[in-house]
Formats: sequence, structure tokens, C-alpha cells
Amino acid sequence: MRSRFEPGHNIAMKVPAHEYDTTVAFYRDVLGFELIPLDNDEENNTIRFKFGDKVLWIDRVATLSQTEIWLEVTTDDVEEAAQYLQQNNVVRCDDIEILPEGFKGFWISSPANIIHLVTDSD
Repeated sequence: MRSRFEPGHNIAMKVPAHEYDTTVAFYRDVLGFELIPLDNDEENNTIRFKFGDKVLWIDRVATLSQTEIWLEVTTDDVEEAAQYLQQNNVVRCDDIEILPEGFKGFWISSPANIIHLVTDSD
């Protein structure tokens, strides 16, 4: 059986620390995108904007030298999707960012090295 995938609601932009403030200012001040409030513990390293029907997360990452885009895709059966992707030689990269315990999802990389979070559509 072939797993079904849909675009998720989140786009993450992982930005080097030296470009973070100007990147945030671009989306906030130049484009005028609407900010989405965060919990206090996230405010120094992450900001969110409404991006149409999506959420654009901009994360400060001190160890990066250039910006990366990470995408979310959803599926109705995470375990089946994991098997399907493995059968199709898709690279899993769960160590890239630790997910919360009990979270139904995992990380993969496309052939072009774009990181995708595969998560439950529920």
C-alpha cells in the first residue's frame, strides 16, 4: 500500500545567528507579516509569522553558516509512512532535532537535502 502525504501547516527557516535579526526584520518590518505570539521560553531563538494558511517559524541556530528551509508533511498513518519511505530509500535523520517524547513523527531528508518533518495528520 502507498502512504498518503499532504503538506503540513509549518515551514521552518533555520537561520544563522549572524543573519537572524535582519531576517526577522525583513518579514516583520519590510513585508509586514503578522507575528504569532510564542511562549516566553522560545522568544529569544524563535519567532513565528502567519504565512497564508501556514506558519513560518524563524529559528536562530548558532551552528549554521547558511539558512536552511525545513518543511512539514502529514500522513494518516505515521508507522506505515515510515515503512513506505524506508522501502523507497528515503533517508531518515531523526538526530537532526530531537522531537518531544510521545510525538508521532520523524525527520527525513529529500534528495536535495531539504529536511521534512513527517507527522500525524490528526
